[in-house]
Amino acid sequence: MPRVYVGIGSNIDRETSVRGAVRELARHFGLLTLSPVYETRAFGFEGGNFYNLVVGFESAESIERIKEWLFQAETLFGRERQGDRYNSRTLDLDLLLYGDTVRHDDKVDLPHPDILRYAFVLRPLADIAPEVTHPEAGLTCSEIWKHLSGDKQGMRVVDFRFKD
Repeated sequence: MPRVYVGIGSNIDRETSVRGAVRELARHFGLLTLSPVYETRAFGFEGGNFYNLVVGFESAESIERIKEWLFQAETLFGRERQGDRYNSRTLDLDLLLYGDTVRHDDKVDLPHPDILRYAFVLRPLADIAPEVTHPEAGLTCSEIWKHLSGDKQGMRVVDFRFKD
C-alpha cells in the first residue's frame, strides 16, 4: 500500500477545522502520523494567520478517490470555492505525495509542487517523513528543507491539542 501525505491548512475557525479534519481523516483512513502544527502568515493575500500541518497514512484507495474524499471533507467544513485561489478558508486539504507517484495532468499534480515552493508545506512534511525521497527532486524531504532558502514565512510551532 502506498504511503500518502496530505497537507492541512486553515485560517478560519482554525482549531475546530484542523481538529475536525484530523478526526475525519483518521475515521476514514485509519492510523495517522501527525506533524507539529505551525502557525504561518497568509501567503499571497491579506488574511488571518494559518495553521498548517501534514498527516501521513497508508491507503489502497486510488489517487482519484482520495482527492474526491479530500474535496468532500473541505466542503463539509464550510470551504467556499469562489474567485481567487488565494483567500481565507476554513479548510484546505492537499494531496502532497502518493507513494513515489509522478503524475501531472489536468486532474492530478503529484508530487504536489507546493512541497518545493512553501516552507509551510515542506517543514511539516520533513518533520514526519525526513527520509522520504521526493520522486522528482531526488532528495529527501530533510535535505530539501536544509537547502530551502529565503523566507520561512514566519513559521512558529503551535502548542496544539487535537482533542478538546
